[in-house]
Amino acid sequence: MMTITKPLTDLDIANNATLKPITEIARAAGIPEDALEQFGRYKGKIDPNKIPGRPDGKVVLVTATSPTPAGEGKTTVTIGLADALKQLNQKVMVALREPSLGPVFGIKGGATGGGFAQVLPMEDINLHFNGDFHAITTANNLVSAMIDNHIHQGNELKIDPRRIIWKRVLDMNDRALRKVVVGLGGPTQGVPREDGFDITVASEIMAVFCLATSLKDLKERLSNMLIGYTYDRRPVFVKDLGIEGALTLILKEAFKPNIVQTIEGTPALVHGGPFANIAHGCNSIVATQTARKMADIVVTEAGFGADLGAEKFMDIKARVGHFRPDAVVVVTTIRALKMHGGVDKSNLTQENVHALLLGIKNLERHIETIRNFGIEPIVAVNRFVSDTEAEICTLMEWAKKNDIRIARTNVWAEGGKGGLDLAKQVLEVLDQPKQFAPLYDVTEPIEQKITTIVQKVYGGIGAVFTDQAKRQLKQIEENGWSDLPICMAKTQYSLSDNPKLLGRPEGFTITVREIIPKLGAGFLVCLTGDIMTMPGLPKEPAALRMDVDEKGDAVGLF
Repeated sequence: MMTITKPLTDLDIANNATLKPITEIARAAGIPEDALEQFGRYKGKIDPNKIPGRPDGKVVLVTATSPTPAGEGKTTVTIGLADALKQLNQKVMVALREPSLGPVFGIKGGATGGGFAQVLPMEDINLHFNGDFHAITTANNLVSAMIDNHIHQGNELKIDPRRIIWKRVLDMNDRALRKVVVGLGGPTQGVPREDGFDITVASEIMAVFCLATSLKDLKERLSNMLIGYTYDRRPVFVKDLGIEGALTLILKEAFKPNIVQTIEGTPALVHGGPFANIAHGCNSIVATQTARKMADIVVTEAGFGADLGAEKFMDIKARVGHFRPDAVVVVTTIRALKMHGGVDKSNLTQENVHALLLGIKNLERHIETIRNFGIEPIVAVNRFVSDTEAEICTLMEWAKKNDIRIARTNVWAEGGKGGLDLAKQVLEVLDQPKQFAPLYDVTEPIEQKITTIVQKVYGGIGAVFTDQAKRQLKQIEENGWSDLPICMAKTQYSLSDNPKLLGRPEGFTITVREIIPKLGAGFLVCLTGDIMTMPGLPKEPAALRMDVDEKGDAVGLF
């Protein structure tokens, strides 16, 4: 009788892996004993001030084509690439973002890679981790509590309740909290006003947390966060409330990067987690820079496609951190390209070379985007069992014809071994000369900076501004806040601001409906299309498949 075995899930593979004590991982990475703070046996935090100085390692950025529900596996490839470089005897670390509980229980189910290319312990990392997001949530909501208390206690600053732009946050997808009224119930309950919630990863404190270079810089950035305006429309900042010290106190331990490991024992720093569609989509600068002090190569990722996370990595993070990516990998899949070529998700396992060729146009746009920054990318084709030889050959021939570096990867099934071809190509380009430069100068007019992004990254014609955005633009200019980078908040599913326009749309404009100054983070957020800073849950949330067994082990995380 034939025995049918269920295929291993990511959680199965993670649970069957043999973890090394975090002290052993830290020792091998060159982390001094007094710099490591243990959180149990397999997790820890690093005090970056106790890491000895050495030449900074090179940075490899992993990005992707426009994501589809088929999944591209960008984080999986990032981890597998790091493991492959380790197999090639490179001193390497991986630097990733922390998962948000909203997507974990919503659609994604987890964000620690997959198969044999995971960071571990995946259950802990996906659920609360070392408490960083809770600290950020608490700090954000202390600001909210202090604003409302200040108004209740006499409002010495003359804050106009109608012009408060600071929102409360929660690390969960909860659309019912997008717009609320607080302070109801009489005089002792505060002053009634309209308010709302963002998801924690959209908080400006998350952006500040990830862009600050030191505790001193963190405190200064926190103090400069704009919370609203007075009755005579003068700006009010956190420093006016006098709580930047308290916020820094809440965040000081969270600010230390977290260290874990991959299945193959490669050290991994997992720290910070802004989304790339509503924020800048990169892990913390302090984690990246700490990794560079310990490794010759740091492999990191930026959220969603190159039009979002990679653009912000190079126009915002690299600019603030004073470094550049030394190599860029663009992850794609045969399935995703076919979907961009018009194939329905239900038919992606069927061979369709014609749709693949149509979908390659999306990949072309992302390659052009990376080239616009002065870097020649490497395309990583993340293999799936449904990929046919005809489809793979078509993609490889297209790359050869267009002089594009390309590598097939199979890290989900093989771990680092499945990424050796990609790793060898990365090593080849690391020392090649580059002409990296951000796309725009921050001193350019705001409209010009936005137009540059739309044209050189999205492939559109330009931007149009709503009346509200025009009023905000005028106010920003009058207050002298124009000389800041742009952080576009845009759908991840399309190069345009319409999530239904897949592939490589042309002739479109981007509608900017709001421009929000994030002065602590040091950028201007431009809300486009229907993008929301508080997501909602899908019809069948991933939470429905999650449980705990009798041993106390997680079920349903993936």
